[in-house]
Amino acid sequence: MMFVLGEYPIKGRRAAEISASVEAAVSAGELRPGQLLPPMRELASTLGVNPNTVAAAYRTLRERGVIETDGRRGSRVRSKPATTGRGFIRVDAPEGVRDVASGNPDRALLPPLAPAFAWAAEQGDREPVLYGHAPVEPEVARLARADLDADGVPAGPVAVASGSLDAIERVLAAHLRPGDTVAVEDPGWGSLLDLVPALGLRTVPVGLDDDGPLPDDLRRAFESGARAFVVTDRAQNPTGAAIGAARARALRAVLRDHPETLLLEDDHGHRIVDLPLHPLAGVTRHWAFVRSAAKAYGPDLRFAVLTGDDVTLDRVRGRQRLGPGWVSRITQRAVLRLWADGAVDARAVARAYGSRRDALLAALAARGVEAHGRSGMNVWVPVPDETGAVARLLHAGWAVAPGARFRIGSAPGIRITVSTLDAREIEPLADLVAGAAGPSPTRNYV
Repeated sequence: MMFVLGEYPIKGRRAAEISASVEAAVSAGELRPGQLLPPMRELASTLGVNPNTVAAAYRTLRERGVIETDGRRGSRVRSKPATTGRGFIRVDAPEGVRDVASGNPDRALLPPLAPAFAWAAEQGDREPVLYGHAPVEPEVARLARADLDADGVPAGPVAVASGSLDAIERVLAAHLRPGDTVAVEDPGWGSLLDLVPALGLRTVPVGLDDDGPLPDDLRRAFESGARAFVVTDRAQNPTGAAIGAARARALRAVLRDHPETLLLEDDHGHRIVDLPLHPLAGVTRHWAFVRSAAKAYGPDLRFAVLTGDDVTLDRVRGRQRLGPGWVSRITQRAVLRLWADGAVDARAVARAYGSRRDALLAALAARGVEAHGRSGMNVWVPVPDETGAVARLLHAGWAVAPGARFRIGSAPGIRITVSTLDAREIEPLADLVAGAAGPSPTRNYV
């Protein structure tokens, strides 16, 4: 038996089958964001199953971030269900269109990986890593910890994950339960904004300016019940915000009033940014600090180090043992070789991205266009008509990232990745952005 909602049938006899049919319909666009689902008892009667079976299916869908329930108003598909994610909100660059939407680093600034992996493979041939070996290469842990110490990150054990998002997911899952609320930057990293509801968690937005999250917004988020806070220290995506010393003190003061908060810091800008780090860790009981190799050494390495308090790292490593077990020691040794060889000149990389970013910001300012990009490889341009600006730039031969990929409730904007911009492209691009963006909005990007 089946319940026909619109033109899509919800079917199944078991909770897993019912939830899978709803999830498939959302993925296919046959159940739209905001669409109401049938009451549990009504669906149970139609399918000929126990109401508890439908309740279990709906609970699974809520935990996966596909639907939301609002008391007597019933259950409906989330406005931005985790099944689809923000990845679909993008502009594909057709042939002949310049792509400044991807968020990728400049390939010319990435080191060659073959020599490092060849060396790592040779080490593996001489001494294969077998079951029972330590999950983290000892020298990786030593050098990573020394780097963290130099930047003022509190002492803690070191673990290795398959990139920043993997590390963040493991830390959130180590402490939170479905229904808990996470404070996130708005605008912020689209993948994180997808991950949180996919874990069955709720998001509460925290506005930001060029110096990072706004302390008053963070305080309100905690007062509304947020149990965790995910923050980017430098090269914030998409705005380029970077936390300075004064803002760090203000944020630590807020965190100090909420010592049971889980604090999770993302420093993916390490080795591509020349601004000093001002970590927040140390004022809450549970915390984690994550550094990825993606921007400096290449996204395909899928490598990040993380540290944190003993309880958090113990939970993360314990759960990792029950999944992948460890991140390949060959990959770890390759990264170790890249570090040892000085394969990335951090200052040169930061100068390259900084000069391109600053040139575009200056050109836009000369045309009366408000834009932001204090650090990293992205520039954020507030616009009154996001869809129109993206379409006009695409028509003119430039693909930029729609701000909807990064926003919860903040003002519209577009993101421009400057990593591959040539000096000769700056002025023409600024002309086009000025024409597409129109007059500067009166609102900031918060």
